[in-house]
Amino acid sequence: MTPEVAAVAAELVDMAEADHRAAGWANSEDPSEQLAWRRLTTRHADRLAEIMDAQGWPTAERFGADAARAAWLVAQHADRQLDVQRRALRLMERAAAQGACGARELAFLRDRVLVNEGREQICGTQIAGVRDGAPVPWPCEDPERMDDRRAQAGIPPFAEYVAHFPVA
Repeated sequence: MTPEVAAVAAELVDMAEADHRAAGWANSEDPSEQLAWRRLTTRHADRLAEIMDAQGWPTAERFGADAARAAWLVAQHADRQLDVQRRALRLMERAAAQGACGARELAFLRDRVLVNEGREQICGTQIAGVRDGAPVPWPCEDPERMDDRRAQAGIPPFAEYVAHFPVA
């Protein structure tokens, strides 16, 4: 790994750590925390766009597994920058076709982009809310086959997946 790539990898990991520390702000009742979350995810998405310009998609092979997962997390949370999410998705699809990206992360980002575009998701990875104490996915195309598609992407069945969600 070149020193430049190592520096970018470390930066991506730092961004993911900051994201995890601030994740509770995303749905906070405190508007100042929500604003801080938006600023953080916007800043991270802007930087990811620069990294993609210079390096392409940060794969585990080139940047290390932690940095690759961090890049995916930044893209996943770039909800107000759909252009960045779409671009990350295209680059991840190319990487996945070459075996350089995981099907699970690709499925999550694809669903996120589809939901952000107002379309039905494919694998049911994006949760719209909680109804009667149970997490409910955003609309999903062909919901009867959702768990089959989840299995193909290495994602547990929906019922098992949401059993781990904290319910208020």
